[in-house]
Amino acid sequence: MKMRGIIAIVALLTVLPIQARMADDSTRVQSVVDEVIWVVGDEAILKSDVEAMRIQGQQEGMRWKGDPDCAIPEQIAVQKLYLHQAAIDSIEVTEAEITQGIEQQIEYMVSVIGSREKLEEYHKKSMSQIRNELRESFRDRQLIQGMQRQLVKDITVTPADVRRYFADLPQDSVPFVPTEVEVQIIAQTPRVSQEEVNRVKEELRDYTDRVNRGETSFQTLARLYSEDPGTARRGGELGYTGRGTLDQAFANVAFNLTDPKKISKIVESEFGFHIIQLIDKRGDKVNVRHILRKPVVSQEAIDQSLARLDSIRSDIKEGKFTFEAGASLISDDTRNNNGLMANATQNGRTSRFQLQDLPSEVARAVDTLKVGDISAPFQMINDRGKTVCVIAKLKSRTEGHKATITEDFQVMKDVVLEKRRQEKLHQWVVNKIKSTYVRINDRYKDCDFEYQGWIK
Repeated sequence: MKMRGIIAIVALLTVLPIQARMADDSTRVQSVVDEVIWVVGDEAILKSDVEAMRIQGQQEGMRWKGDPDCAIPEQIAVQKLYLHQAAIDSIEVTEAEITQGIEQQIEYMVSVIGSREKLEEYHKKSMSQIRNELRESFRDRQLIQGMQRQLVKDITVTPADVRRYFADLPQDSVPFVPTEVEVQIIAQTPRVSQEEVNRVKEELRDYTDRVNRGETSFQTLARLYSEDPGTARRGGELGYTGRGTLDQAFANVAFNLTDPKKISKIVESEFGFHIIQLIDKRGDKVNVRHILRKPVVSQEAIDQSLARLDSIRSDIKEGKFTFEAGASLISDDTRNNNGLMANATQNGRTSRFQLQDLPSEVARAVDTLKVGDISAPFQMINDRGKTVCVIAKLKSRTEGHKATITEDFQVMKDVVLEKRRQEKLHQWVVNKIKSTYVRINDRYKDCDFEYQGWIK
């Protein structure tokens, strides 16, 4: 058994005073007594972990299956099983994915609450603190989802499977298909001025010169100035990363570095401009630190893009050309698909979205449109974290209804496929529990758990 496991088991009987953050109507820090309540493998689950998830669930309106006092620690334990297997199977989440996901989550939170200042006031934390707290949970969530996808990737269903499943399904159990829309967009990316690009490059050259003169370290400058929140707090360090998980331009430079004492030339990626310093190479992975600076798009450039899109919208409405032609010739994002947005789901790609699955700005723009109408221009942050200006057309709307085998076969197929996948994941957890060391505090042994085998 690993030493961490031995320590964790001993800790199970030890009550430790710690400082824990508790949340009520106003977040406060107070002294509480914490303890280890479960051990799963070599990972301990603390009472404070359960309370933190309980508070998060209350804030997000989450409902638990059964008694929360039993369901919450069980859910944490299941997460640890998936994370342990993800480490064994080398499931990876890139720094770029983490940073992008956090920024999208923050942008959504800002759009709901109104501004970054209001978000900071609501959480009583700075944006940097909010990002840092989102980071670990987002990374774990992505690893768990990646592990689950790996486990169910080979599961398929046939049309006959779908028909058999729904032939015996009571009418009141037939799924309701929510309202779905198809949306086309024309997107324009406001141009960053050359003066702004030059300013950013000059900053990076200055950082390089200061390190080379011995005035400061690369790590210090990364902590102070890098605009990659995921790595800045670690002095810009990415950790050992494969080439395929990095932006191509960034990877080309990072993997060609040979001298840890030298700093790379300035590199432009889809996220901005970087300088990179080698830490170590290990097999087909490299560990580097970097400083990212992002040129700022001026309000004037945004206004110009919005004005151009408003003119394009007028031309389309006057019949000078179609939306599809405009998207094919003008749009920066969806040029190859006549502007039609694609929804990447677990079951593949589709053009249909439920409103809550669209970017919030797009959803608001099309919510009140009639089919064929075009929205006024608006700005948003795209999936690469860049400001874009957009007009959107509602191509189709299918109102919510009870699924039918003739009109909604794909929906019904997805239901059967998801059921098979959930059965596979449930059985995997049960089997994993059998082969994993588990120790549970006695007060949880009367719980009615979702998964069998915790109590041994």
